[in-house]
Amino acid sequence: MRVSESLLIDAPAALVWEQVSDPGRALHFMSGITRWEVADAKRTGLGARYRMLMRVGSAEIGGLIEVVEFTPECDLAWTSVTGIDQRGRWRLRGAGRGRTRTELRLAYGVAGSGILGWVAEHLAAPIVHGHVRRTLHELKRTVEQEQTRATAARRRARRI
Repeated sequence: MRVSESLLIDAPAALVWEQVSDPGRALHFMSGITRWEVADAKRTGLGARYRMLMRVGSAEIGGLIEVVEFTPECDLAWTSVTGIDQRGRWRLRGAGRGRTRTELRLAYGVAGSGILGWVAEHLAAPIVHGHVRRTLHELKRTVEQEQTRATAARRRARRI
């Protein structure tokens, strides 16, 4: 099953990237995510691994994921190593005037589970889609709020 949403954030890609590429911030804006922990010595970048769990109904699904693409201020993609079969991608693109088109894509499946897996994937789809949509809106709120705070701090510093 594939789920994708995008949203325009009124901030440059560098500020959005600070949020999506920092594993310590994931739980602050990612809806439904109950765990996003660094799983080895490499904290960020290509090859970094995280233990990720998402609440879908009463279950927590996920597993160990590894970053397979890491292009600063542009793309961050991961794939599953263990657990539920999944792939995800943050895609950031400049949209002019200091704005960033931000997209989150998730693809997941229950490998080798036949018709019951297919049913489970389709039952989970509205929940997962809601998590993706809420994640983007919370990311937008977080990034834009941080940008407003930084701008206000710079103004205060100039007055002193």
